[in-house]
Amino acid sequence: MRNKYIEHFEKAQLEAKQVPEFKAGDTVRVAVEIKEGDKTRIQNFEGVCIAIRGQGTGRTFTVRKIGANNVGVERIFPLYSDSIKDIKVIKKGRVRRAKLYYLRDRRGKAARIRELNK
Repeated sequence: MRNKYIEHFEKAQLEAKQVPEFKAGDTVRVAVEIKEGDKTRIQNFEGVCIAIRGQGTGRTFTVRKIGANNVGVERIFPLYSDSIKDIKVIKKGRVRRAKLYYLRDRRGKAARIRELNK
């Protein structure tokens, strides 16, 4: 049982932001607003979405990319955050799991995800 005022507020928050439809296995580019002192800039973080969890305004998604020196970098983003300016789906992946945590142990070709053919 949730408070009706909280539900009303969350509904308004969800309607205010357009979010593309994506799932685990998709390659996404997230444009994040970075504040450094009094200046702000947009930084893109591109990688494979390995998990989506939560509901309503508390919904989050995890994006994993391979950074410099083959080091894996993961970031967890709140889906309805004001700091996220844009989410763009680059590729649709064909996976059979909702959570792709097994990709953490894989490198190179073993970590490939098949592309969804439409």
